[in-house]
Amino acid sequence: MKLITTIVRPERLPEVKAALFRAGITGITLSRVSGHGGEHQQIEHYRGTAVVMEFREKVKIEMVCSEPFVQPCIDAILSAARTGEVGDGKIFVQPIERVIRIRTGEADNAALTAVNAEEVQRAAIEAATP
Repeated sequence: MKLITTIVRPERLPEVKAALFRAGITGITLSRVSGHGGEHQQIEHYRGTAVVMEFREKVKIEMVCSEPFVQPCIDAILSAARTGEVGDGKIFVQPIERVIRIRTGEADNAALTAVNAEEVQRAAIEAATP
């Protein structure tokens, strides 16, 4: 099992989320974050004063995947989040020792499968199909 954490542009979130659902990843956690990476400083004007914006708004997505889903998850994020510009984000992959579902006590891979995984995947595929 791996914890996959990715930081992406907020405007790419709908595409990344749909790509993850199509890849079979249905359990995700989102956080709005701000940070500074390789992007140039942005200067905005507020009431006639130049203000240097040090941090950019991003979205942090976290998910725990069993081994067969790790590479499809990475591929889905890469295909949906990449714009080719500085600031597209990063993907971090870390090992996970144990996962326990609080409601049922299920552990590890059994705790990762969403109860409604098939329903979520079907809806994501139908939404992506014209």
